[in-house]
Amino acid sequence: MPFAVLMQDPLAGTLMLLALLWLSAKVGGELALRLKLPSVTGELAMGLVLTALHRAWPLLPDVAASPATELLGGLGVVVLMFAVGLESTVPQMLKVGLASLRVALIGVALPMAAGLAGAWLLLPSGSPFVLDLFIGACLCATSIGISAQVLREKGASHSVAGRIIVGAAVIDDVLGLLVLVAASSLVGAASGGPAGLKLAGTLALALGFLALAFTLGRLVTPHLFRLANRFRSEQVLLPLGLGFAFLLAWLGNLAGLASIVGAYAAGLILEPAHIEDLERRERSTLVELVHPLVTVLSPLFFVLMGARVDPSALFRPATLGFAGLLAVLGVAGKFLAGFGSGRGIRSAVVGWGMVPRGEVGLIFVATGAQLQLNGSPLLNADVQAGVIGALLLTTVAGPVGLGWVLKRRH
Repeated sequence: MPFAVLMQDPLAGTLMLLALLWLSAKVGGELALRLKLPSVTGELAMGLVLTALHRAWPLLPDVAASPATELLGGLGVVVLMFAVGLESTVPQMLKVGLASLRVALIGVALPMAAGLAGAWLLLPSGSPFVLDLFIGACLCATSIGISAQVLREKGASHSVAGRIIVGAAVIDDVLGLLVLVAASSLVGAASGGPAGLKLAGTLALALGFLALAFTLGRLVTPHLFRLANRFRSEQVLLPLGLGFAFLLAWLGNLAGLASIVGAYAAGLILEPAHIEDLERRERSTLVELVHPLVTVLSPLFFVLMGARVDPSALFRPATLGFAGLLAVLGVAGKFLAGFGSGRGIRSAVVGWGMVPRGEVGLIFVATGAQLQLNGSPLLNADVQAGVIGALLLTTVAGPVGLGWVLKRRH
């Protein structure tokens, strides 16, 4: 009887899934490190392997479709971006603001043009221009979560180049929304619908959120945490810090931005002077308290990213050719953007840091799959597989290239 009860425990399947994910992530990360690659590369690869194994042996859990993986992976990247934000301050980011803006503008324009060219070359003649535009848009956004983890591993997240990468990636998200507005507006116009109007309002909300977060947020936060210092309970700093990060992540999502942008903004706003009393009382910094959570949760996100790729669609020759060309063009466009960082900055570090796509690009693909053009999805299954393949290749190439250039002193 006890055995039967255990078998009916709804938590048991989730526990088995988490054991598989954590063990796979550590094995993949270790193999990558032994091959002189960043650990996130191995974690991404293990996600792809787990999906392939599930197709061959359905008894294994479907990682990509699991709500538990989705939840914990999402928490992992939110906590990671909060930790990255804690390592910089708003004044430090303002010092690299112009450089980040230049890198972001170039990093949107060049991949956009490259994606348009690649789609025009490889898609059948007569394909609508808006389809080419949407494929270009999918190559615009940078997945800062992946680059942030590599920068943390190499101890470079606090460097000038690291702050430029993070700042440019945040700007990328806003510019990417603008591109998404333009492309969706064209689809809506071609189909006789007002699709672009809703996204235009979303863009205005996103810009308003960022403006309020970096102005009003900086004014209010010190008072809130001084008030929290009056709490008599122990271990106040970590729950309040995470609560603040999750609140801004939620508000950012309501404003149309990725949750990770709100989490990063929360970390950036929480400057050391705002929480020094609590840190002194608890004899630990907030960065030190958050670090174990990043170590435990962030690998789940990277395994999930790899698991979302459909191996059967990806490895068809035509799809591989399409994905390969888009990936090369996408890498080149983002790498060249690094030269907009200015003199005295390691442009190769910035360029490789901007290369990974990932979750933001996948959001673009999902949006394109939902939009209807003349009664059919804008992005059909084959085009989706090709674009996702390109995103995966850039996601792997980015940390590999970034890890390599960070090893070099010059």
